[in-house]
Amino acid sequence: MTDTQAWSPLELEAEGVGGAEELIDRVTGMGEAFGKLLVAEKGLVFRGFDVTPDALDKVLDALLPNRLAYVHGNSPRTKVGSNVYTSTEYPQEFTISMHNEMSYAHAWPSRLAFYCQVQPGSGGATPVVDAARWLNSLDDEVRQAFAGGVRYVQNLHDGYGLGKSWQDTFETTSREEVEAFLGGTGATWEWKADGGIRVSSVRPATTRHPETGEEVWFNQADQWHPAGLGDDTAAALAQILPEDELPQNVTFADGSPIPAEHVVQIRDRGLENAVNVDWRTGDLLLIDNVLLAHGRRPFTGDRRVLVAMSD
Repeated sequence: MTDTQAWSPLELEAEGVGGAEELIDRVTGMGEAFGKLLVAEKGLVFRGFDVTPDALDKVLDALLPNRLAYVHGNSPRTKVGSNVYTSTEYPQEFTISMHNEMSYAHAWPSRLAFYCQVQPGSGGATPVVDAARWLNSLDDEVRQAFAGGVRYVQNLHDGYGLGKSWQDTFETTSREEVEAFLGGTGATWEWKADGGIRVSSVRPATTRHPETGEEVWFNQADQWHPAGLGDDTAAALAQILPEDELPQNVTFADGSPIPAEHVVQIRDRGLENAVNVDWRTGDLLLIDNVLLAHGRRPFTGDRRVLVAMSD
């Protein structure tokens, strides 16, 4: 076993006939011990229960005490149920780098549950990485550079343009509701002449788990920085838009640029230290969103993985 493989999420196998009822009974029967198990293991994989789509709501009610809407989420998703969404809808040939869900926001979900409705033809694993391990894998120079935090900038269009609209991002068509939401986040914003909105937020680069106190890498600088997209994509975007008009961008907290080599190191070391969770139809994965970051491997076929989150 290599050092990279020294940790992996705990797999829980069906012991009886499987199905949603057995999974729910297992979880609810543990009471508070279930939450402690998740923190201790960081991630739990439920295999062989063969949960069907029509039973998913009941299972998620057991795993996620208070399901949250994906408000202020930057990833392209489709809402398919009661605060249940498709996983990120980027083209299947691309890798999605490691990230803790909504670590750019003022508040983030504490738990994420992934459900495989249709397993991929090949590939398509969900890699997960211990976020403390990710932090410790970075060079001292990089960790020190990020000590002051990062500034995220979103340019959300009014229905036509690159990236997401503000209506999709905030799940509303009301400017007043957007401003009321942003007013409690510490962000600054401005409505633009074309009907879009620019939102700027300063956030820390690391955080500590509320129960364990462990410090973890907790930002999405590599996903928001053009260098994280690869040279060809970054160059293509530069031909279309100036940097301050990109759908999303990131700098250090004081507005100074983040070196591309820092971004590449962060992206690559997260992926290098990740453990793949492969999918079979009916499987679920539950993770602590502070202790673990996640991503997606390229795939072929009709992979369909749904995600829900809770506080």
